[in-house]
Amino acid sequence: MAADTIFAKIVRGEIPCHKVWEDDRHLAFLDIRPLRPGHTLVIPKVAGDYLFDMDPEAYGALTQAVRTVARLLKERTGCQRVVEVVLGYEVPHAHVHLIPTNSMAEIPSLAGTPADQAELAKVAARLRGGT
Repeated sequence: MAADTIFAKIVRGEIPCHKVWEDDRHLAFLDIRPLRPGHTLVIPKVAGDYLFDMDPEAYGALTQAVRTVARLLKERTGCQRVVEVVLGYEVPHAHVHLIPTNSMAEIPSLAGTPADQAELAKVAARLRGGT
């Protein structure tokens, strides 16, 4: 059983949230530290720590819930795009951030440092299973 997280408490109604959407298996609510107005979290109601450990059916269902909420946000906020972000460390309960945006300037920078091409080649070879 996953840890009793703040999200599990929200699902049980022990902690209030600003609900945006819900079905039998998922809940979408506003982030309490929004990057933009309408910044929404979509979570499965059954806790699990790591998104990529979810069984394929549950992962697919979550993906469909995320798509549903993204369409709702785009329609109701009038934004140009809804950005999807999955970090996975903030709360040990699988969740997806959806952020309504109108330009790249509204997205926090995830820009890294330009990489050395030789180093990229080494990493790519390792990821392909080479040395």
